Amino acid sequence: MSVSIKNVILGEGETKICVPIIGKTKEEILAEAANISTVDADIVEWRVDFFENVMSIPKVLELILSLVDILNEKPILFTFRSKTEGGELDINEEAYIELIKAVINQNIVGAVDVEVFKGEKTLENIVAYAKDFDVKVIASNHDFCKTPDKEEIKRRLILMKEKGAHVSKMAVMPQNAADVLTLLSATEELHREYKDMTIITMSMGQLGVVSRISGGVFGSVMTFGARNSEAASAPGQVEVGALKEIMDKISKK
Repeated sequence: MSVSIKNVILGEGETKICVPIIGKTKEEILAEAANISTVDADIVEWRVDFFENVMSIPKVLELILSLVDILNEKPILFTFRSKTEGGELDINEEAYIELIKAVINQNIVGAVDVEVFKGEKTLENIVAYAKDFDVKVIASNHDFCKTPDKEEIKRRLILMKEKGAHVSKMAVMPQNAADVLTLLSATEELHREYKDMTIITMSMGQLGVVSRISGGVFGSVMTFGARNSEAASAPGQVEVGALKEIMDKISKK
């Protein structure tokens, strides 16, 4: 199933590439955005948990406007990654919902990330709010310790869909090569069996790099690449230029 995030359609054509912004200050964030605007990225993720003024909603909204101006129509994925899922900060549920809804209300970003383990009611709440705006919800789960078994991976991704998310996303940490195959197998089965689902999956770390460059073969609609080797937001992200080159070779018939 395809999902439109502004002018980018996930699930149609080539696997899309998303590049994160992880600057701490306004100046760093805008400089990263200017650099990313020139690279071959489809979507830009603003990891707002890195931002030093993240708890000031007015400053967050002001900065989003500046990012939109710089990014040359590349859609923005707005993400607050909680510390428990590999992010920089913890945030209570009330503040989390308030921040994401404030961003949705501006109708500027293309999508927001909502962690499914913030609570199913939280996900449903934000999905219902987003329906009145041109903003998609990507539900997510990140396990930096292990790779759950295949049925558990499928269960979590299906749960995200059942709670109304437009896209179901999961990232896991492999302990061996078999774990990478588990993630890819779960992705392929869901892609084949659930035609109404849009899925993003990846296996992290060096072992999981293969999933980042070939995930589209198994049904994952987007991968994440780093602006450079120092700008990765998660272990195993490949520099976007190299990622694009390899993916192009894989996709050629």
